[in-house]
Amino acid sequence: MTPAAVSPGPTVRARSRGRAAPARPGLSHERSLWGAGHRVVAGIDEVGRGAWAGPLSVGVAVLCESPLRIPKGLRDSKQLTEDSREKMFDRVAAWCAAWAVGHAGPEECDRLGMTAALRLATRRAVDQLSPDLVPDAVVLDGTFDFVSPPRAPQLFDADGAVEPAALGPEWTASVETVIGGDARCASVAAASVLAKVTRDRIMRATADSYPAFDFERNKGYPSPAHQRALCGYGLSAVHRRSWAFVDYLPWELTSWPGDYRARNSRLDGGLLREPEHPLTDDVVEDLIGPPGDAHAR
Repeated sequence: MTPAAVSPGPTVRARSRGRAAPARPGLSHERSLWGAGHRVVAGIDEVGRGAWAGPLSVGVAVLCESPLRIPKGLRDSKQLTEDSREKMFDRVAAWCAAWAVGHAGPEECDRLGMTAALRLATRRAVDQLSPDLVPDAVVLDGTFDFVSPPRAPQLFDADGAVEPAALGPEWTASVETVIGGDARCASVAAASVLAKVTRDRIMRATADSYPAFDFERNKGYPSPAHQRALCGYGLSAVHRRSWAFVDYLPWELTSWPGDYRARNSRLDGGLLREPEHPLTDDVVEDLIGPPGDAHAR
């Protein structure tokens, strides 16, 4: 018996799905802090931790209860293009009740260690705020609290101790750490945009003084052009000298990338074969680990 032919069903073609749009940050964490009795809540975020050159910058975006509607298009700064961040900067700044960006220079990162440098930059940002808008509660991205004063000397601080100058006058705030906070919390997203744009402007202004390093494009982060310049010129005045990559720099000015690759230097790591784009903090973190100075010597 010949089996009956089965007519094929309609052809179903899978629709190609575009890349999912980044989630919009909200105010749920900030509202919970207001509900708990806090009056002034700030999002805090840092930029420049994974850079080879330039400052470490910390942005503070202050919100009071019942803020205006979240600016359209606000996202974590890493999800926005440089042009988008620049266009959004004034709107984000106007949305905040107050805002500030503090910095720790490369020499301070070297001298203090990253943990204390983060506290110093945060303290400098908070010191710029009006006394009535100093936050009594803070939302931080991740799990690492670099705002609260340490209860004991930190492993990666210089000489195992925190310098008093890094802490500044006494300031305490309730700290809530949120994994993915720069993408989920509007105050942290605002702080990331304000800090990123401010630091980018500093690095673009620095670029004319150090044209070989291509700071206008890489903003001091690892990139092929930045790496080639380090091999040809060595460190500039704005480079961090205690970072691990310095151990593998060829100091002879005649050396070129091919030379140190032949010597099995770890400075390359395949970066010179990559497209000419800087590596941002989140990418560098995948390579060197989370905050805590794993990338410093």
